[in-house]
Amino acid sequence: MIKGVILMNDKGKPRLVKFYDYHPAEKQQELIRRLYGVLSSRADNVSNFVKVDSLFGPDARLVYKTYATLHILFIFDNSENELAMLDLMQVFVETMDKCFSNVRELDIVFNFNKVHAILDEIILGGQVLETSSSEVVKAVEEISKMERAATSIMAVPSITGWQGR
Repeated sequence: MIKGVILMNDKGKPRLVKFYDYHPAEKQQELIRRLYGVLSSRADNVSNFVKVDSLFGPDARLVYKTYATLHILFIFDNSENELAMLDLMQVFVETMDKCFSNVRELDIVFNFNKVHAILDEIILGGQVLETSSSEVVKAVEEISKMERAATSIMAVPSITGWQGR
């Protein structure tokens, strides 16, 4: 099971945090600080796979990848394969690239809801739902269409001369 997905910048500021196990806000902040400490202390030439038993319990592992100024972290247990998680991370990044045309940190900040929708189409409740980035893009575009339709319905001006009698 996937325990969490975190996107943080190279300064340790979280840009997206999604835990699939409950953690109070204070514990989440502490976990993010400690994970950043782990990442920032690792050399560039070491593996992207880390055991994080002390943070998330027995058999917890972390796979991370750095894209420009963003660190993408997937925390998971031993029921998931490390290479499959790395591949799933690639699907997530490819999907964001398709939705934002070369995703940047500011795209994540200003399109918070869309990034969460992308992640929710890929992973829900800690389980992998979809591994095809094109299928995820289709689903996210459909969600966007429905949101625009709902917004346009709400934006219809009321008829001023009509009153119910």
